[in-house]
Amino acid sequence: MRKSRLSLFKSTSMLISVVGIIMIVSTIIVVAYVGYSMVSSGITNEISSGTQYDELAQLKSSYQDLATKFESVKATYYSGDTNDVKVYNDAKLELSRANSAIENVQSALDAGKPSNEVDSRIDFAKKKLDDANNAFKEL
Repeated sequence: MRKSRLSLFKSTSMLISVVGIIMIVSTIIVVAYVGYSMVSSGITNEISSGTQYDELAQLKSSYQDLATKFESVKATYYSGDTNDVKVYNDAKLELSRANSAIENVQSALDAGKPSNEVDSRIDFAKKKLDDANNAFKEL
């Protein structure tokens, strides 16, 4: 009877040791996977945000060009009748909306928003800039 208890104790101890080693190894694997995921996600976000900053710079440049065009024709429309002023102000309002959308992109990038959200804001800003450009062409 004593021998069987000693054998049972040995096999139980061995089983606990093996299970402990398996748990330690699996914990290390899980921690390594989570760490790898975080690092690769960070690198991907940095790459995509670099592209997004480039697109933001392009949007700002296009906005500045369009704002300069608006300023160049401002005197012409303000020297006309009230209908000309209204038409100019309506077009200028579209330019103001485009500027607001561009600032929205800037704030999303500064806040570190997810890439897909920043991309949707960039698309919206491009649409608003196109609307402002079309409004200028209609002047």
